[in-house]
Amino acid sequence: MAELAGLVQRLEVAVGRLESMSGPGGSSGESAGGAVSVYVEAFDEIIRGPVAQYAALSQKIGGDVQKHADMMKKAFSSQRQLLATASSSQKPSDTVLMTLLQPVSKAIQQVQAFREQNRTSTHFNHLSAVSESAPALGWVAMAPKPCPYVKEMQDAAMFYTNRVLKDFKEKDKTHVDWVKAYVSIWTELQNYIKKHHTTGLSWSKTGAVAAATATPPSAPAGGCPPPPPPGPPPPPMDLSGSTGGKGGDSGSENRNALFASLNKGADITMGLKHVSDDQKTHKNPTLRAETGPVRTGPKPFTPSPRPAVSATPTRTLPPVLELDGKKWKVENQEGVQDLVISDTELKQVVYAFKCNKSTLQVKGKLNSIILDNCKKVGLVFENVVGIVEIINCRDIKIQVIGKVPTISINKTDGCHVYLSKDSLSCEIISAKSSEMNILVPNDDGEYSELPVPEQFKTIWDGQKFVTTATEIAG
Repeated sequence: MAELAGLVQRLEVAVGRLESMSGPGGSSGESAGGAVSVYVEAFDEIIRGPVAQYAALSQKIGGDVQKHADMMKKAFSSQRQLLATASSSQKPSDTVLMTLLQPVSKAIQQVQAFREQNRTSTHFNHLSAVSESAPALGWVAMAPKPCPYVKEMQDAAMFYTNRVLKDFKEKDKTHVDWVKAYVSIWTELQNYIKKHHTTGLSWSKTGAVAAATATPPSAPAGGCPPPPPPGPPPPPMDLSGSTGGKGGDSGSENRNALFASLNKGADITMGLKHVSDDQKTHKNPTLRAETGPVRTGPKPFTPSPRPAVSATPTRTLPPVLELDGKKWKVENQEGVQDLVISDTELKQVVYAFKCNKSTLQVKGKLNSIILDNCKKVGLVFENVVGIVEIINCRDIKIQVIGKVPTISINKTDGCHVYLSKDSLSCEIISAKSSEMNILVPNDDGEYSELPVPEQFKTIWDGQKFVTTATEIAG
C-alpha cells in the first residue's frame, strides 16, 4: 500500500507540471494549474502598467525620487516572486511563511530608511508619500481583509501627495503626473486583491507545501530538505506511586486513606476539633505576644541583586543652523532660546527638525516654515507667503507678527497659535491632533483663547452625511 500511495503522489506531481506548461502562464512554469497562475499574470499587468509608469516619471524627475523608485521596483519584484510561489505551492506553517515574507519586508524597510536618511531632500514630500504607503505591500500577510489595509496605507500617503500637487501644480506637470501614476498603483492593487485574494493570499490546493527555501518553479529545483518532524512527546508520568523501594507500600496506603476520607462527603468535617477563642492568635493578645507577629500573607518575593548594566550611550547629533541652497536647516537644537534667522528671501524655506526646548525667531518674508518632530519649541515669525506646517510635534507655541495665509497642524499634541490682527484671515488646517488653541488679539492688546475642535459628529440627513464639530463641556 505504501508503494501504491507513493506512485499516486508522483503521478499527481507529473500531471501538475504538464498542466502548468499548457495552461495560462505555463510558459514560465509558475503554477500547478493554469487557473491558479492567472493571478500572477494579473499582477504582472500592474507591474507593466502603473508601476512602470511611476518608475518612468521618477526617472524623469531624477535624484532621490529615482533612487526611491528603484527600491520600490525591487519590492514589487519580491512580491511577484512570493505570488509565483503561492500559485504552485500549498500554504506552509506560520514560521515558514514569515521566512517567505522576509524579502518583501526587507524591501519595505529599505524604502522607509531611505526617506529617514534624506529628510533634507528637495523632494522630501515625494519620498514621504512613498514611504508612508509602501507597507501596503504587506497585504500578503493580512487576513481576512487585505484590501482595506491597502486602502489605509494609500490614505496615509495622501497628506504628502497633496503637498506635491500644491507645490508643483503650476510649475511642473511631471510631478502632477507622478502623483497620479503612483496613486493608481494602490488603486489597481486593491482591484487586484478584490478579484484574486479577497480574504487573503490564495495558495495552491495541490503541489508540495512551500518551504522556507522555496523559489518560483521556473527556477532550478533545489534547496535544503524540509526540517525533520518533531520528536515524540515525553512518556506520561508514573502515577502509580511505585518507587521500587520501601516507600512504595506506604505511598499506596496513604492514597487509600485519602480516597476513603474523600468518600465521606459532608461527614469529612465530623472529626475536626473545635478551636475556642482563647486558642485563636488574633483574639488572644497573650498568645500573639508569645508567638511573635502574625504573618498575614506570603512573604513578598525579593529578587536577588544583579550587577548594574552600563546603559548604552545615546547618540547625540550635532546641532545645525545653516542655509543649504534655499533651505534654512535648524536641526537638533537643545535648550537654545536665541535662535534667529534674519537674512531671509522670498523663495527660502525654514525646516526645523528634532529641536527641543528652544525658541526660533524668523525675520523678514519667506516662502514657508516647517516644524518636524519638535518638542516644547516656540516659533516667532513675521511674514510667510506660503504655509506654516507643524508635523509630529508636542507642546508648540507659534506667534505671527505679520501675515500668513495657512497654518497646518498634523499629528501634533499641544499647539498654541498667537495670531496678529493682520493674520485673522489665516486658514487653520488640522488632522490627527489634540490640545490646539488659537489666540486672537483684542482691542486692549490682550488675547482671547479659542479651542480648535477635536471631536466631530456625523449624521445622515437623508441624502448625504453631514459632519459638525462638537463641544465637550467641562
